[in-house]
Amino acid sequence: MNIKSAKATSVIIAFIWATTSILIQGCNMEHSGPVRPSGKVLVMDLRESAEYQPLLTGRPQTCGMRAGRVYLKPGETCGEHSTDAHEEMLVFLSGKGIALIGEEKIPHAVGAGKICYIPPHTIHNNKNTGTEPLVYIYCVTPIHSLENEQENHVHEHNEER
Repeated sequence: MNIKSAKATSVIIAFIWATTSILIQGCNMEHSGPVRPSGKVLVMDLRESAEYQPLLTGRPQTCGMRAGRVYLKPGETCGEHSTDAHEEMLVFLSGKGIALIGEEKIPHAVGAGKICYIPPHTIHNNKNTGTEPLVYIYCVTPIHSLENEQENHVHEHNEER
């Protein structure tokens, strides 16, 4: 296994660990009690075509997580948008570019073998600055505030009485 393959494998393992942790926490922190995804394991092939590919579409497939594969040609951007009440992780599979984060559009170098975490309520955009396609997977999951957690805990405690 060469260094590039080893790096890509470790990025994929980190992605799976992080998304699984987020999914489990998200399922257990819903207002109406634990929400269970469909219970089905989903395995799919990533396309190599120059188009967007939806991967996870939220409920009922997941507890709210969404994901997709993005393909940006040289010079293209994904378009400025906000995470709103979600957190997002990007896993870069190929190419190189910049992630422009926040109102100030602070540039962060991204590309093959890197991940980028974007906190809730953050404006961002990704731009391909290389000569090859910039391909990445995004994973978005709703956030749950500490206030919601405490409210759920009080509700569960009162039900035990």
